[in-house]
Amino acid sequence: QVQLVESGGGLVQPGGSLRLSCTASGSIVSIHTMNWYRQAPGKQRELVAASTSGRNTNYADSVKGRFTISRDNAKNTVYLQMNSLKPEDTAVYYCYVYSTTRDYRFLEVWGQGTPVTVSS
Repeated sequence: QVQLVESGGGLVQPGGSLRLSCTASGSIVSIHTMNWYRQAPGKQRELVAASTSGRNTNYADSVKGRFTISRDNAKNTVYLQMNSLKPEDTAVYYCYVYSTTRDYRFLEVWGQGTPVTVSS
């Protein structure tokens, strides 16, 4: 089927930067959507950034101007460049892929999550 591998999380000081990556592999015909979500303790999981196959992007208001989502379609990889990080950005970040498999089924897959901690 489809597997997602995330990397890039860690500990960073306020104002610092991190770059998350998520690579999809498996029986993929096409990827329609690659998104980033995050979930902080005691809070609901929220959409951070979205990237469609048409290369349209959307951002949560809280990260607009600071985060940038990008895709390398040849590598089936999505990135999240996070700049000017704030303590409130602390959360586990999850990659999400909506794809079509080789047997022409639509499939939603979540990454394992990568923790991001913004603290001095």
